[in-house]
Amino acid sequence: MITSERALGARYRNLYDESVKTTLDLHDGLVAEAKALAAKQRSTLTRLVEEGLRLRLQAAVPPPRTGAVKLPVFKGRGGLKRGIDPTSNKSMFAAAGDE
Repeated sequence: MITSERALGARYRNLYDESVKTTLDLHDGLVAEAKALAAKQRSTLTRLVEEGLRLRLQAAVPPPRTGAVKLPVFKGRGGLKRGIDPTSNKSMFAAAGDE
């Protein structure tokens, strides 16, 4: 089961069985090329269409984020005012007037 099937499976799990028969309106030339390719690969048109749909659906799912997220860093001038201890919450609150 592919990722998109899992995502849709929860919503539509009771709607369909394993396979669905459907009608598609396709350009005649496209169907002829697809049938020729399927025959060359000793496969069926159905398998070719399924493979194409799976590839497109997998490409539509964004890849999961891996690794660390780069956070922005302020590289400006300045810093804390004199007399403020950055390791003391009490000192920080006093400087902010939130004592």
